[in-house]
Amino acid sequence: MRTYELMFVVDPRVSDEEVVTMTQDYKTMITAGGSQITGEENWGRRKLAYPINKVNEGKYVLLYVGSETGKTALPEVEHRMRQNDRILRYLTVRTDEDLKRAARRPQGKSSAPSSDRERERADDNLDLEEEA
Repeated sequence: MRTYELMFVVDPRVSDEEVVTMTQDYKTMITAGGSQITGEENWGRRKLAYPINKVNEGKYVLLYVGSETGKTALPEVEHRMRQNDRILRYLTVRTDEDLKRAARRPQGKSSAPSSDRERERADDNLDLEEEA
């Protein structure tokens, strides 16, 4: 199963009711594309890291999306968000890749270097980190 996180920031001048209807529209598009919404978080009004279009705050919404197949409606949703002037920023991240990497890592092996060369490299890396 592929999992995604879709976060978008809405202009703070938009009413809360409009944010809810916008979120419902995007959720409908996602479920119509064959994915399911596994979670939703409304973070409310937060300060932005930097001004966007002379706006210093935004309303944050986070959607957790799961898909059994590789095909999702997320590109269409992103296209719709790109066209919407009330959305300041959006970001979609595929989160199941981290789980795959963790599963591939051997569990029984220690992270200690096995050869003299590897120990020397590890010591050199520590020296470089201490200098920085």
